[in-house]
Amino acid sequence: MSKKTVQINWLNQPEEHDYPAARSYLSLIYDESAASAYVEKLRDAPLSEFKAKDIFRASGLSLLGISNAHVEKDQKKIESGKDISPLLLVRDTANGKVVIADGYHRLCAIYSYDEDAVIRCKIV
Repeated sequence: MSKKTVQINWLNQPEEHDYPAARSYLSLIYDESAASAYVEKLRDAPLSEFKAKDIFRASGLSLLGISNAHVEKDQKKIESGKDISPLLLVRDTANGKVVIADGYHRLCAIYSYDEDAVIRCKIV
């Protein structure tokens, strides 16, 4: 079965609601002050780009299937040509991982089309 070829359209900056979502997730891993500090650093971080497969490898997370409702929603957004928000990533050097603070479902949706797709993100 061949996969659809799609053009990924990116917003120039993450959406404002991505930052509180990132803080919520990061506060499960780090204490509240560290989570807030990471989010403030993410706000100021420049945009970067990495391949989808490399982000997955660095995160150690599993790929969610296309049957996941959030992944499916993001796939429909991509297929309709809507701009999607860059991912928010945190380097967890103590554990040798990258934490996907926000954008896991978007990453899974994009990966389902092309594991070599270049992902726009902010990383601290």
